[in-house]
Amino acid sequence: MISLQVDKLTKKFNRHTIFSDLSFEHKGGVLGIAGANGSGKSTLVKCLSYLLRPNSGTIIWKQNDEVMDQKQVKAHMGYAAPYINLYSELSVEENLRFLVEAGGRTAQGGQLSALLEKVQIPHLCDQLYGSLSTGQQQRAKLAASLVREPQILMLDEPGSNLDEKGHTLVSEIVKEAAEAGTLVFLASNDPDEISLCDTVLNVSEE
Repeated sequence: MISLQVDKLTKKFNRHTIFSDLSFEHKGGVLGIAGANGSGKSTLVKCLSYLLRPNSGTIIWKQNDEVMDQKQVKAHMGYAAPYINLYSELSVEENLRFLVEAGGRTAQGGQLSALLEKVQIPHLCDQLYGSLSTGQQQRAKLAASLVREPQILMLDEPGSNLDEKGHTLVSEIVKEAAEAGTLVFLASNDPDEISLCDTVLNVSEE
């Protein structure tokens, strides 16, 4: 079981404070990170994922009450966001295979095929990621976030560029991950996505 404890987290860019003294915990289910555009949702997700360093405060990840280091956290994490891209010059399947093997595991063709079927793009497995439409790329990003069977799932605006069927897919991914015991974080200002969450942290109000 993985859990997160955040205490008095502050992030500034130059003299502009993004959020200040933010404290919360997440021990299970789906945590929504809500707020208006520019309120700091993505910045918070990046801090929790060690992509950005906060100015002050503490972020403590634990697994079975043992404190995890950054390398351990990243090894257990899947991440999908508008600002994280796959390799344009690789096919969709090659991207997924690379992510699995970069984590020290062997990619199974059947597993990759099943995952592409899940995100509704099995016919695009051999297509270059850079040649896909934005909606198709978003589905590939969602597949990439799941390919290593993460115990922590970070979804930042997961419905970006998706049609109605794609939004249903996001809902299915979130529900299935939570039911499997994955610790899910969902940053969004979409009411339908926030409704999927068990608890909601509104960054705008902190």
